[in-house]
Amino acid sequence: MKRAIAVAIVAVFALAGCTQADDSLASQYQNGSGQGYISGDGAFTEIAVVDRGEPIAFSGPSADEETISSSDFAGQVHVVNFWYASCPPCRAEAPDLASLSTEYSDVPFLGINIFDNVQTAQVFESKYGIEYPSIFDAKSNSVQLAFATAGAVAPNAVPTTIVIDRDGRVAARISGRIADTGILAAMIDTVIAEQQ
Repeated sequence: MKRAIAVAIVAVFALAGCTQADDSLASQYQNGSGQGYISGDGAFTEIAVVDRGEPIAFSGPSADEETISSSDFAGQVHVVNFWYASCPPCRAEAPDLASLSTEYSDVPFLGINIFDNVQTAQVFESKYGIEYPSIFDAKSNSVQLAFATAGAVAPNAVPTTIVIDRDGRVAARISGRIADTGILAAMIDTVIAEQQ
């Protein structure tokens, strides 16, 4: 019975995603962009501590087939970026994410690759100097589903960058390309400064 309910929930989210994608792709066709993917506009959301949902629990395989889990980041502010290699805004923001991950060496960064095989992703990471790990979520979509179903601000565009607080809850999100690194840096600073 539990399995049937879980399958039904996944089906509802899949259909909802298809509807959103179809609507967004249809509007792209109408306006002539034809980009073929759903992109955000760089809008950002910050969530007050009292309004944050439940902690996000996720896990998935890295490039070397080791499991990366939300528990690996327990008690730490961290940044999660949903991406894939042929996504133009992902390529545009990659150097900025690489730079910020170095600047904020005490704040772990994690990529969630939603499409690529390991080799494609590694070429991308090498080209843009990405040194933090990624989970490869294309086969299961389990990480995307964890964020979507936990009452969090869902990663509904690619790229999406999310700041997670020390309790594992979504504190801030940028939907689409990070237009200004100062915005993400300010979000990280705000969450770091919160009382433990």
